Amino acid sequence: MSRTILVIEDEQKIAQWVRTYFEQAGFTVRLVADGRAGLNLVRQEPPDLVILDLNLPGMDGLDVCRAIRQDKTPAVANTRIIMLTARVEESDRLIGLELGADDYVVKPFSPKELVARARALFRRLERVEQQAITELRDGELLVLVEAHQASLAGEPLDLTPNEFAVLVALLQHRGQALRRAQLIELALGHNYEGLERSVDVYIRQLRRKIETDPANPQRIETVFGVGYRYA
Repeated sequence: MSRTILVIEDEQKIAQWVRTYFEQAGFTVRLVADGRAGLNLVRQEPPDLVILDLNLPGMDGLDVCRAIRQDKTPAVANTRIIMLTARVEESDRLIGLELGADDYVVKPFSPKELVARARALFRRLERVEQQAITELRDGELLVLVEAHQASLAGEPLDLTPNEFAVLVALLQHRGQALRRAQLIELALGHNYEGLERSVDVYIRQLRRKIETDPANPQRIETVFGVGYRYA
């Protein structure tokens, strides 16, 4: 079954360029040039992946990403997102990750690289789905790996796909100090090409969601000079 890619990009040449390469790679591609229209399409029929431009008419890419992640329908909220940005500042890219983008590609970019990033995302998703361990617990924290669900004290946790993958990796290696590079490979795969600092973003977001006092974390510890450890 062909995976579906939704490209939300207002520059027609780039959109058609991306479509050509993804279709040649065997994907089904839909195009939309407006942020709000793209969000509506995601809600109507969630694709396997959204290629999302940052600067869009109607509704910019950051707002579209935020709306997808905050949607009440799991199939929408868990949609994979690769953000396209012409902004080169590291802080801009980290904002996208904080809002829930799975990856980003800076313009100008190679369409072959974009297809490779998409395939890497799908491989990571398939690996999580095939995990032998289906349930992970720590007190009131419950993670159902195959169902891609997490809850704390019976209340569902609103985790992005990458936050969920990082939490699973930490729980599966609890007590071990993991370097950022190790954590990226365990959670996101060796083909992940984002900044190592993206791990800090995911840890900060996880602490905000699972710690009683995020400023004094009891679950996810910082191991200075190394990385992080699930206590």
